[in-house]
Amino acid sequence: MGEACQDTLRVSFDHAIKLEFHGARVSSDAGLFPFRDLDEAVQLTESSAAQLFDFRTGSNIRHAMTALFRQSIYSRLAGYEDVNDAERLRVDPVMRHVVGGRAVDQDAASTSQVARFETDVLCHPDNLDAFMAMSGQWVDRIRQRRPRDKLILDMDSSVSPTYGQQEGTAYNGHFGCECYHPLFLFNQDGDLERALLRGGNVASADDWGAVLEPVVARYRDLDIPKYFRGDAAFALPELYSLLEGETYGYAIRLKSNAVLERQIEHLSTRPVGRPPKQPQRVYHSFEYRAESWDRARRVVAKIEWHQGELFPQVGFVVTNLTGSPKSVVHFYNQRGTAEQWIKEGKYAVRWTRLSCHSFDANQVRLQLHVLAYNLGNFLRRLALPPAVKHWTLTTLRDKLVKIGSKIVHHARYVMFQLAEVAVPRRLYRAILDRIRHFAAIPPRAAPI
Repeated sequence: MGEACQDTLRVSFDHAIKLEFHGARVSSDAGLFPFRDLDEAVQLTESSAAQLFDFRTGSNIRHAMTALFRQSIYSRLAGYEDVNDAERLRVDPVMRHVVGGRAVDQDAASTSQVARFETDVLCHPDNLDAFMAMSGQWVDRIRQRRPRDKLILDMDSSVSPTYGQQEGTAYNGHFGCECYHPLFLFNQDGDLERALLRGGNVASADDWGAVLEPVVARYRDLDIPKYFRGDAAFALPELYSLLEGETYGYAIRLKSNAVLERQIEHLSTRPVGRPPKQPQRVYHSFEYRAESWDRARRVVAKIEWHQGELFPQVGFVVTNLTGSPKSVVHFYNQRGTAEQWIKEGKYAVRWTRLSCHSFDANQVRLQLHVLAYNLGNFLRRLALPPAVKHWTLTTLRDKLVKIGSKIVHHARYVMFQLAEVAVPRRLYRAILDRIRHFAAIPPRAAPI
């Protein structure tokens, strides 16, 4: 792509219109600048890139590790999940300035350079180990300026369909497709604390310790209430023991069985009279000990009658919380937000696009998507004004990131002239002001 295409294009409906392409002077992604501003405020990409081992040698190394790292993350944030997109993005003026370094005056990395960085450099064993911890390190950098008064962790698995010969992919009967089966751990703000790519045919709770235990260790010295929620796949006695030993409150769904159902027999009779349109709910609490448990634990049951249904809908939750049965069920039900965050990761940053042959390379790709997701979520919760706080990450990409702009060079500065459609100047300025206010907060020393 050069400065402009020589051939002018025309449209039939209006002969007065002419179309030209200026790849190096216009961009469709001027909304990346606030993300880069937030990144700079807490040194996210710079601090992470400094941990990476650079084994490249020779005099033909054009781009520093930090620049390549940023390009891999910001391209995904803007919706370019395919490495082949780098061939066009390398001349994009916004991407070049976001990446920094040599890219500002020349070009950003090409497709081959980005591919070697992601599949060779980042897959080095030392880099892969460091890479797995970066999402949590980013969360820690944010909470040094915005401490939280409690911690709620939600664990869930998801599906990443595969369509080739990727290493580790397998058929999963539950999802009904060839896939990977990644595991995610979110906090209550939607930040992704840690993620792990797994083979397609593993159980939902496989390797839960590799995801949960490092996060528990990071927060161990934090003197605040801590909680964990999970579905029935995580109803494991060793998980209960870990959480109880670390003083976490937990609410984990239990699969129904005959012993549990006998405990609620007295509540399983349909209420007398015409059933109301609204569901009727009854809650109950009792002690229960499964054969594999070392002791009895509290179980909360919810019995829900719906109009037109012959039998009630029943759910069981094992917990060490001391609140009323209704409050425990309400707390557990809020874990549904984790499913929404997984959907946002799928559709906004497209973290299901794991098309490399090597399993390690796909692990790297997932972690890059996770970092792009976290950066987007950080800006959403820290910098968006109340009027647009409800925006999803997809809306954030479509309305904020996708702002058209034209670059104008002056003697002492570079001017980006932005289109004012979905995001007016007032909103863009409010976002930048909030980032500056956040950056002005002095970071607290860990642990916090």
